[in-house]
Amino acid sequence: MSDRVKGCWVAFESDLHEDAARHLMDAIRQLRGVSAVAASVADSGDWLARQHVKEEFRGAMLDLYQKL
Repeated sequence: MSDRVKGCWVAFESDLHEDAARHLMDAIRQLRGVSAVAASVADSGDWLARQHVKEEFRGAMLDLYQKL
């Protein structure tokens, strides 16, 4: 027997202005079975997390380059 899914998250490729996000959220609301859509506002914690990921990626790429 398979599990039942109660919902999912959607992440945009980059932070969007409210107007652009509103259009996408309106489109998602039109999908069958969608009962709610809510926005999550970007903050400084998001920026810090992205910077950490970028730095880890740079470090991994540098390590790979040095092994060549």
